[in-house]
Amino acid sequence: MMGTCHCSRCRKVGASTIVFVKKETLRWVQGKDHVALYQPAAPYTYGRCFCRICGTSLGEILSGEDSFPIAANAFDTELGLRNQFHEFVSEKPSWCEVVIGGTPPEEHPASS
Repeated sequence: MMGTCHCSRCRKVGASTIVFVKKETLRWVQGKDHVALYQPAAPYTYGRCFCRICGTSLGEILSGEDSFPIAANAFDTELGLRNQFHEFVSEKPSWCEVVIGGTPPEEHPASS
């Protein structure tokens, strides 16, 4: 599944469009040792990964979860997916237009 997050945090790392990957389908070919993890301050909980060599944002590729987001821009090949959702639309900049059906969430979920 592919979607776009419009929160300021995702936009700043250049990884607004994400693809959810199931852990059992991810196969590392090379480069795992070049992945760095940035752990954010509260209230954010999800660490962001990036390549130490080229700086490409990789989403949460080192996550231990069964499913996790990887930045769509990190893939070298055509994914054959279409964007299915937009989230945190209330945080998008005015120059960004979202043209979809449905009602996206407007705020961050409450932290626990």
